[in-house]
Amino acid sequence: MSATSPPAPSLSRILGFGFSIALAFGGTIGVGILRLPGTVAAALGDVRLIILVWVIGGVYALLGAVSLAELASALPKAGGFYVYARRAFGPTTGFVVGLNDWLLNSLTISYAAATAAEFFIVLVPAYAPHGRWLAIGVVLAFTALHWIGIRIGSTVQNTISALVGMLLVGLALGSLTLTGTPVAGALPPAPISIASLPLLSVGMVAALAAALRSVVVTYDGWYTAIYLAEETVDASRAVPRAMIGCALLVTALYLLINIGFVHALSLPVLAASKLPAADVARQLFPHGGAEFVTIVSLCTVLGLINAILLGAPRIFYAVGRDLSIGAVASVSEGGTPRVALAFTSVAALLLILWGSLEELIALAAVLFVMNYVAGYLALFTLRWREPGLERPFRALGYPWAAAIVLLGSVAFLFAALADDPRSGWFAVRMVLVAAVLGWWLNRRGAAAGN
Repeated sequence: MSATSPPAPSLSRILGFGFSIALAFGGTIGVGILRLPGTVAAALGDVRLIILVWVIGGVYALLGAVSLAELASALPKAGGFYVYARRAFGPTTGFVVGLNDWLLNSLTISYAAATAAEFFIVLVPAYAPHGRWLAIGVVLAFTALHWIGIRIGSTVQNTISALVGMLLVGLALGSLTLTGTPVAGALPPAPISIASLPLLSVGMVAALAAALRSVVVTYDGWYTAIYLAEETVDASRAVPRAMIGCALLVTALYLLINIGFVHALSLPVLAASKLPAADVARQLFPHGGAEFVTIVSLCTVLGLINAILLGAPRIFYAVGRDLSIGAVASVSEGGTPRVALAFTSVAALLLILWGSLEELIALAAVLFVMNYVAGYLALFTLRWREPGLERPFRALGYPWAAAIVLLGSVAFLFAALADDPRSGWFAVRMVLVAAVLGWWLNRRGAAAGN
């Protein structure tokens, strides 16, 4: 009687709905909400328009969530957008989308780590000459954490997301107790309201478009739970609920923050502020307000890094599994795809060494919209090609809701390409290279299978 070897470890289905919410929340909330209210206020110059734009951003995120929730429920596997594109368009296109998404997540880790280093230096200025090494240290620290296993990574995510949520709600509620007086010095001149411009004039449309783009980017991340669907209990129900719940939760939080900032600072001061959260905190905490906002910002960025380092290796793992690359598709006893995690961390470290923070953000602004376009197109394609596919959750408002977010994503993609042609051409070249590589790898895998 021959001995049989025990089965190789695989992804463990141990994550609950609460973690999915925490993961999506951590993947969405960033320092943008602490900075952008002032930028949006300066662009629009009208309190009603400011609130309206943040509402539109929330509705856009919610329409996206109720649309992609159908794919999340029908295909609850590790890999996210890659899984949907592969099923809808075939292995080569799936590979292109997967590589794009994985690179985007690696970019996000790199610039988030660089940002975390900047916040740490604000708290401890002595480390100013070592900013890049601090960023590298942050990536290595979280990599070591996730190397241990999924349980500790999920616990850290739950803790950071809860802490960030409480700090932001506390800041927003505290701002409502303030009087709306200027922070210091004379009151800045009130910004020009675009409502006073001719309807649909070039100036009005340009200002609205710029504000909307900033707001939509701030809402990005509500889908983060899709990457760990294969490890989520009752994923066909939990992941769609987490996506929709995150979109609603973040919308409510962002509206509360903006209402609080307008109340605490007044519109002219808010529009002139580079970091409204710090101006509010200085009024709430005259001795230590700036440090408080820096700590909040640092926590949000660390939560983002942890969330992305949980999700990105699952994309690489899913691609490797479908291409039958055993090492990439291996999982440790703790439930971590370690080879995929190592590749992701190395990519993030190389990006930290390669480019400036501004260059990384510019490239990410192009890549993230490409994911949206691929996801919504996959929804339409699978409705047409596979009407019998089991869909525990069906997209609400289909096809109109999905069409709105698809058209919006295409518009944002063209705007990003127009704003930064250099990053756009890099993305185009990357897609072409990925298409050739994906075709060759899939053909090689098919030949090996025969």
